[in-house]
Amino acid sequence: MSPIPSAEDVLEPDVEVLTLPEVAARLSLPVTRVQQALRDGHLLAVRRDGGLVVPALFLTDDGAIVKGLPGTITVLTDSGFTPDDIMRWLFTADDSLPGTPIEALRTNRGTEVKRRAQALAF
Repeated sequence: MSPIPSAEDVLEPDVEVLTLPEVAARLSLPVTRVQQALRDGHLLAVRRDGGLVVPALFLTDDGAIVKGLPGTITVLTDSGFTPDDIMRWLFTADDSLPGTPIEALRTNRGTEVKRRAQALAF
């Protein structure tokens, strides 16, 4: 089984994170399926205090992965971004959105986010 990819903890300390069992509970999935979602690039985790955690903003209030997040992670990965780079990019304010890319994804502005992510490849 391949290791679970993760980023260093590049997030601000006040960013709410969830353990993998907490993510599994919110998604109504076994932890092994959450681990597979991380391996498949549908989610991204950071290492904090020795464990893997996922930003709470990656999940919707109704128990799903934020629409457009997996595709955005794929675009950025294909562009050569590391997990650290992706995590920083998702949580860095962009005046043209406005807000951060993850906030834009959460408010159904995925097309704008993907357009910016694709532009980074060139």
